[in-house]
Amino acid sequence: MALLRDLGNTLGRWTGRPVARVDADSGDPEARRAREAAEAGDWTAVRDVLDARPEGEDRTGLLWAVGDVAGVERWIADVMAAEPDATLPRLVAGVRHISWAWEARTGARAKHVSREQFEVFFDRLRTAETRLYEVAEREPGWTSPWYGLQVTGRGLQVGQDVARRRFEATVRRDPYHLGAHQQQLQQVCEKWSGSHEEMHDFARASAFGAPAGTLLGQLVAVAHLEHWLALDSGPDARYIRQPQVVASLNEAADHSFRHPDFVRGRGWLQVYNTFAMAFALAGDVASARACFRATEGRVTEFPWYYLDGSDPARAYRRHRSYTGR
Repeated sequence: MALLRDLGNTLGRWTGRPVARVDADSGDPEARRAREAAEAGDWTAVRDVLDARPEGEDRTGLLWAVGDVAGVERWIADVMAAEPDATLPRLVAGVRHISWAWEARTGARAKHVSREQFEVFFDRLRTAETRLYEVAEREPGWTSPWYGLQVTGRGLQVGQDVARRRFEATVRRDPYHLGAHQQQLQQVCEKWSGSHEEMHDFARASAFGAPAGTLLGQLVAVAHLEHWLALDSGPDARYIRQPQVVASLNEAADHSFRHPDFVRGRGWLQVYNTFAMAFALAGDVASARACFRATEGRVTEFPWYYLDGSDPARAYRRHRSYTGR
């Protein structure tokens, strides 16, 4: 395995392309610091990282970096007991229970998940909801608990009306919160009892209802990828290579990352990766090549895990090679 990695690195140098590696932190250097502190059970360090980041979109990635760490559920309970008046430990506990719930369920299709797994899944999500509602009550201006409730709501199948209210609660506090819009986009997908039409309408209304240069243009690309994924082999390629789809992707790119007002803040790397995949599948080689170049070989798991769940970087490399980059 090490030999293969060394060979890949050598080939990368020969071709002049950056070596493709998954960037678990999506371009946010503080995420690693938060994760390492969580792995060490160092609440003081975790709290310092989270306190330094404004509430809202900026804090979401850090919270999930902490929440994805196994074992947080053990020591955060002690922190809550020691600091009963502190709100942040409850928020961390809520986010951890979301990740912990999906660990129990796994990413398997529902028919392959046992009843016992579902029971644990639902129990942990209900605990997460309890903690998140406590945070929302204590800190009415915070965005993070409502974003977390969007995630738990889909897992608990609260229905479209409740899901929509939770989304609206999030964006009242942070109107251009990319994560909140991504969650709502999933909610209105066909696979979650929505429809392709509703999904595309939501994506376009959100992207073009936001100021030019925001991250929300990504929603248009994600909607086309979700539509492509829902189709069988053959019809999927015919769909995403339609001239109107290619035009839609370019229109969204022009309104988002290709606009002069676009700033490479937190979240930019996933936007470029998403458009790189969408343009490559759509056959727009020039646009895809530009996106791949901008990522400099830094791969985000989403959306590449749609193509290769075990090795997103392999899917990235394959499509980057197709563009000649």
